Amino acid sequence: MKESVQKFGRFLSGMVMPNIAVFIAWGIITALFIADGWLPNETLAGIVGPMQRFLLPTLIAYSGGKMIYDTRGGIVGAAAAMGVMAGTKDPMFIGAMIMGPLGGYLIKKLDSVLEGHIPAGFEMLINNFSAGILGALLAIFGCLAIEPVCVGIKDVMVTCVNYLVGHGLLPLTSILVEPAKVLFLNNAINHGVFTPLGMDQVAEAGKSIFFLIEANPGPGLGLLLAYCIFGKGSAKSSAPGAVIIHFLGGIHEIYFPYVLMNPLTLLAVIAGGMSGVFVNSIMGSGLVSAASPGSIIAILGMCAKDSYLGVILSVIVAAVVSFLISMVILKFSNKGDDMDLEEASAAVSNMKSEAKGKAKTISVSKIVFACDAGMGSSAMGATTLTKKLKANGINVDVKHFAIDDVPMDTEVIVTHQSLVERAKDHCPNATIFPITNFMGGKEYDDIVEKLKNQ
Repeated sequence: MKESVQKFGRFLSGMVMPNIAVFIAWGIITALFIADGWLPNETLAGIVGPMQRFLLPTLIAYSGGKMIYDTRGGIVGAAAAMGVMAGTKDPMFIGAMIMGPLGGYLIKKLDSVLEGHIPAGFEMLINNFSAGILGALLAIFGCLAIEPVCVGIKDVMVTCVNYLVGHGLLPLTSILVEPAKVLFLNNAINHGVFTPLGMDQVAEAGKSIFFLIEANPGPGLGLLLAYCIFGKGSAKSSAPGAVIIHFLGGIHEIYFPYVLMNPLTLLAVIAGGMSGVFVNSIMGSGLVSAASPGSIIAILGMCAKDSYLGVILSVIVAAVVSFLISMVILKFSNKGDDMDLEEASAAVSNMKSEAKGKAKTISVSKIVFACDAGMGSSAMGATTLTKKLKANGINVDVKHFAIDDVPMDTEVIVTHQSLVERAKDHCPNATIFPITNFMGGKEYDDIVEKLKNQ
């Protein structure tokens, strides 16, 4: 069940994350040139609407179609999404997320039906016209059938959001968001759910609180600061580095293992998240676009002109609340070394491999570091592991990928233990090294040592 949810969430976020740079570009233009921006300019503000209404949904639809059937799927998916966009003046992010993958799936099926039945010399003609005709039909279908459904879905969401905001219940979303983040659904939540909702809200109000519900670095910062002071063993020594990576680098995955080491600390990050949302709610603060990664630098860069005080205060309050609760939990818990979980997990993994006779000669020509989204934590892990390998005479550049995009010919995969089963399903012939802490340390050294011995 967990793997299925992660996979679906990964698919949703996979349509948005490749286009984050364009969201940031749109956010910068919005923050600068709209009537309430830093440099109001009516001519340049005219860029905002077309980007939001057409460019961003088209890119999302293209990415969704491409995930299904490469470039050909992306093209048909983008064409299909135009029908949804043309039917309303509202930004159709939900419609794009539906029509993009649908277009990719249908052209893939159509090509499989036509395969082997195309006369020699007519391949280009039939391939182009089959995609063109399908794209046209899907655009018409999207305009007449899907667009009204999407508008209805949006109206329901707006009603629910208004109810939560009107009754002061929005902070309760942290009860679901924070545990889901620790299960590595953070990108799915932020980019698959909150980004589309936030973009709709920006179209109406010029800013959105939804961009801050998952991205606020305060809860993780408070937890890590508590480990810096009250932690034990390797957890305490690695926490200061994790603080920098989390708060400035925006890689929130770095603090997830610290929660898993002592699950009671989940209460701390939930309370911190609720506090941050509460502050932003009462102060009416928000961002103009998605902040990715969730770095304080990115958040301040996307901050609405009138929201700096509220956003900064929300981060501080969330961090303080999370720190105080984490402090109590860590100080009075009966645990020994906080790294027991890491060492036990590594030992169990080794014993399982030995018991199943999986020891084999490992080729180190292609090593991949994989995470759920293929960006923050895996990029950091790949850099760290590459340095450690080269320091030990193994001249291999470790690449980073999303778990579902790992090349099939990969020999070695390094990934978080919660993603091991997905890695096995995707690359059954690869040797997989599970880790519990993206900061690495002893776990990375063990991997390097095993590769050297092979």
